[in-house]
Parts: sequence; C-alpha cells; structure tokens
Amino acid sequence: MKIKQYLYTIALAGFAFGVASCGASGDHPGYEYAPQMYNSVAYEPLSQIQNEEEGSWLSSREDGKGEFFNSNTNNPHGMNMREPVANTVPRNRDGYLPYRLKTFELEKAAEMQSPIEATDEVIAEGRVLYTQYCATCHGPGGEGDGKAGEVVGGVANLKGGAYIDLPEGHIFHVIMKGKGRMGAHGSQIPQERIWKIVHYVKQEIQKQ
Repeated sequence: MKIKQYLYTIALAGFAFGVASCGASGDHPGYEYAPQMYNSVAYEPLSQIQNEEEGSWLSSREDGKGEFFNSNTNNPHGMNMREPVANTVPRNRDGYLPYRLKTFELEKAAEMQSPIEATDEVIAEGRVLYTQYCATCHGPGGEGDGKAGEVVGGVANLKGGAYIDLPEGHIFHVIMKGKGRMGAHGSQIPQERIWKIVHYVKQEIQKQ
C-alpha cells in the first residue's frame, strides 16, 4: 500500500513539474521539448564558423556540434551563400536585367520602349496595380485628386498639360526612381509590373 502511495506521489510531483515548466515568467523562458524542432541552426550568409567545437559548452544540438558552428557542409568550402558564376549578370525569372539608369538620366530613359505588348490582359492587370500603388496620390482617374495627394499637394494630373505627351520610358523611369515629391518605387514594384502600370496610364487614363 505504501509503495502504491509512493508511486502516486511521484506521478503527481512529475505532473506538477511538467505543468509548471510550461510557463514562462521573468528571466525564465520555460523548458522546450526537442528544441531543435523549434530553433533551427542559423546560417550566416556572409560569414561562416567552421570550427565544429565552437560553443560546445552551450550546445544542445542533436548533431553533437558546437552551438556556434554554422557552416553549410553541403556547399564547397562550407559556404552558406553560393557565389554567382563568374562573369554572369543577374536576371530575374522573366529575364530582366537590373535597372542601371540613375535618377537624373530622364532623357535617356525616355528612349526606352516597353518590352511588354499592351494587350487587354496587360492593361487590365495594370489597372489593378495602378489602384494598389498609384491611385492613393494620383486619384482613380489620374487627376491628382487621391486622398493622400490632397494632403501632400502638388501631385501630377496625368491627364493634363505636358504629362499627356510623356514617353512611356519617362513614366517608367519616374516610377522606378522617383521625381520631385514622388518617391522611388523600384524596390517595391518589379519592372514587369511597372510597365503594366505605364500601359494602363497611356492606354486608359490618358485617353479618357
């Protein structure tokens, strides 16, 4: 009987410990079961620690290596980020090269022609993209009367004056690099999508 009570006591104490260990408070983060399932080994893209014993005093890794070892053993020389092939130029999945023109090179940009044909589908996609990125300032009809445009002031009316005759390359460049109060959007919108916006502006907004 005493053995049975003893086992119950141990089981109850174990259960209480398990429940208590699930909580985290103060400087105590609690306990983790199989921490490697939650905290993956971080690979540093520009530096590697190749000493497998580095941080062994702290390690909880299942592979037995030190906590700070972070080289990718599957790549040559333990590199984490593979270097591009020599003498190659990066392109995106659609084959576009990086955009090299500087902000001030508007005249050269104006000579560019869109590599995308202005089909009905492209213009329809451009309408959606214009609504997402441009209508807030330029307004749904391109008249510079968007809600944010009213606050900022001085937003271009794409239907008026010299804006009607702007080459498509000029519009593309301004979206990419910015001009005046308009910020650059090249880091937010891929080139292909910018050309679709340009087609929508030229084929729909400026012909209404």
